[in-house]
Amino acid sequence: MAGDQQERTEKATTKRRQDYREKGQVAQSKEVHTAALMIATLMLWTFYAPYFWQDFSGLLEDLWRHAGHIQVTPLALGQLATTIIVRVTLMLVPVLLMVLVVGFFSSFLQIGWLFSTKALKPDFTRLDPIKGAAKFVSKRSAVELLKSLAKVLLVMLVAYQAIRSEFQGALLLVDMDVVDTVRYLGRVSGLILLKSCGVLVVLAVLDYVFVRFEMEEKMKMTKQEQKEEFKETEGDPHLKGRIRSIQQQMARKRMMAEVPNADVVITNPTHLSVAIAYRRENMRAPHVVAKGADNLALKIREIAAEHGVPQVENVPVARALYQVDLDAEIPEEMFKAVAEVLAYVYNLKGPNR
Repeated sequence: MAGDQQERTEKATTKRRQDYREKGQVAQSKEVHTAALMIATLMLWTFYAPYFWQDFSGLLEDLWRHAGHIQVTPLALGQLATTIIVRVTLMLVPVLLMVLVVGFFSSFLQIGWLFSTKALKPDFTRLDPIKGAAKFVSKRSAVELLKSLAKVLLVMLVAYQAIRSEFQGALLLVDMDVVDTVRYLGRVSGLILLKSCGVLVVLAVLDYVFVRFEMEEKMKMTKQEQKEEFKETEGDPHLKGRIRSIQQQMARKRMMAEVPNADVVITNPTHLSVAIAYRRENMRAPHVVAKGADNLALKIREIAAEHGVPQVENVPVARALYQVDLDAEIPEEMFKAVAEVLAYVYNLKGPNR
């Protein structure tokens, strides 16, 4: 029995999923980030490369044009380095923006909007060298290592095949000028990127499925954990039942305390008792102040008899009034029948009522 309780066979509840999410533990594939970044790089290479090479060529031309006039002093070389860094950075701004945008959306599409402060809290148990060493030989580490090796080998294989198919064309580079050489290298690089993207997309899909499966397995619960969570969220059913029983007893006592103040108790002699009260000064219509069936009906009659509250037997009226909520006005269609009963009771009490 204890072994069954320890076996995680139950699917994660909504609360458990939310707890994991608040801790930042979500199913997120790194391969999706890599594939998305490679695809975006390929698109950027297609559309932005001409502008990049134009700016880069302009930078080289400026350097060569002014190379003979540059003074070899610390100040001059510092200014030159600053100029180069600024211009190269400006050329790389689209790439940096692309990396940020792709990184954000590749995460957002996988896990949605998530900001968890718990994941930022320092965990000093991670500094434990024994636990740290154990992570390097864990099953997860082995799986990650195999995935990384497979990815690298597949990409290298694709790149090798692409370069091999272009080997004959590469032999002609010695006769090409610089512009044609750059164009040739750009075309081959684009081809390698395109084929590599295809491989990475396939790996990303497989890895995403695996990561989702792994997270589902991690979040699974034992039957005992489900019971404990139910107690935390819904409360102990035994305690709730006890509270409900106490509330019913208190409501019954309050109801019984109203019976002596009733004007009449209308009964179905075999099952039902309904106590009616009417105060002209603050009631628009008679109210049901107490009602009960079987033993409770008998108790209402006993209290009514002790306090001299008249009891009238009227089966159809008792059945109809029993459907009215406690402390509620009787329905309009019952006015006539109840008025007749009250008139009969008032006549019995006489002018001293």
